[in-house]
Amino acid sequence: MQLKSLLPLALAAPIAAAAKAVVVNNCPREVFLWSVGASVTPAPGPLAARGGSYSETFARDPVTGGKSLKITLARDGLFTGAPQLNFAYNLDGSQVWYDLSTVFGDAFAGSKLVVASRLGSCPQIVWGSGTNPGGSQVKVCTAEQDVVLTLCA
Repeated sequence: MQLKSLLPLALAAPIAAAAKAVVVNNCPREVFLWSVGASVTPAPGPLAARGGSYSETFARDPVTGGKSLKITLARDGLFTGAPQLNFAYNLDGSQVWYDLSTVFGDAFAGSKLVVASRLGSCPQIVWGSGTNPGGSQVKVCTAEQDVVLTLCA
């Protein structure tokens, strides 16, 4: 048996699927999203009502460390001071820290918001009425699973 034929197999590392930050819009109207770190990147278009979604692979921003998915009900809301919902994350090795916050008002007041992972041991963030219920909203989970914000859950 030739050992050199086994060498590539021995050196091959298992490849895990890259987990993502995901936003699902179940609301009855479209929403607008920007991915913000050291730079601002708009989503390819609005997230359609009742099922539109956006996802990005968890990545550490080289300048700010974390990223924030900023969501508004207004097309140019990020630049006009419209109320925005911020779903932020920070990739830290094998963990991802995430939280939910608002700026300039509560755009989703009256609508349930849920941040969750398929992994049951990861803590959820639930805003039953679409507003911050108080207390720290910062959570941490393995970076091997998607973390999903569902609007109008």
